Amino acid sequence: MSKIPLGFIAEPLSVPLDAILPSRKLPATVITSVKYRQICASIKDIGLIEPLSVTAADKTSKQHLLLDGHVRLIALTELGYEVAPCLVATDDEAFTYNSRVNRLSTIEEHRMIRRAIDRGVSPDHLATALSVDVSHIIKKASLLDGICPEAAEMLKDRQFSTDVARMLRKMKPTRQIECVELLVSANNITVPYAEALLVATPPDLLVDGKKTQKLTRVTPEQISRMEREMANLQGQYKLVEQTYADDVLNLVLAKGYLNKLLGNKAVVRFLGQKTPELLSEFELIAQTQSLDH
Repeated sequence: MSKIPLGFIAEPLSVPLDAILPSRKLPATVITSVKYRQICASIKDIGLIEPLSVTAADKTSKQHLLLDGHVRLIALTELGYEVAPCLVATDDEAFTYNSRVNRLSTIEEHRMIRRAIDRGVSPDHLATALSVDVSHIIKKASLLDGICPEAAEMLKDRQFSTDVARMLRKMKPTRQIECVELLVSANNITVPYAEALLVATPPDLLVDGKKTQKLTRVTPEQISRMEREMANLQGQYKLVEQTYADDVLNLVLAKGYLNKLLGNKAVVRFLGQKTPELLSEFELIAQTQSLDH
């Protein structure tokens, strides 16, 4: 079996900063952003964690084109560095690598912070390295306290506020799972939505067994209606979940069949003459790139 080639040379290469050419221009406001301050603080305290990504050096100019790490390059330059560790790409793709980078999920960030604390790094030291308040580190470190494993598993690849976990923590495990299913299925893992789900939770599904205080400016009638809608949505979600795999398979097969059908010029001509509106719908399905929409 043939091996899949690596996209980068395995070992980082030390490259002079003046031999690295940015592939895009960043706005002037980047140096005043929170992200930039965090990167500078991190580099000062513990050095560069993630190497820059560059192309192989041009044979004539000996310059490397920067693929990912533009903010880090500016920070390194400002801090007086002369060289930087770089991952050198082995291909010549024409897209920006930054769009292909998977950003750290909230739970992965929590686990990294927990691992660092367990190894003896103090929260104060982490807060200094990341240029954030120490309370932020403490919240991140205790993110999964009181969250059941099933709910955490569903959120493992997502980014969300620590306040969402605070809302879930007030619920019993079965209710946590129900609410996380709704948050994920709606692709709306936000504090207001989590708070609304908390308010709509019956007392017997809360950890302390007491009805949650109502949301500001929300009437009892609105709360009652929201509770009914949440219960109905949960039922609909369960029904969709049962048939989702079969529905997606049928859609994939139908799309493949329509692609073959529309590859026949005689069929396309016939449909265009007899049922142009149907042909338009078939073409729309055949051109669909994702079944998520």
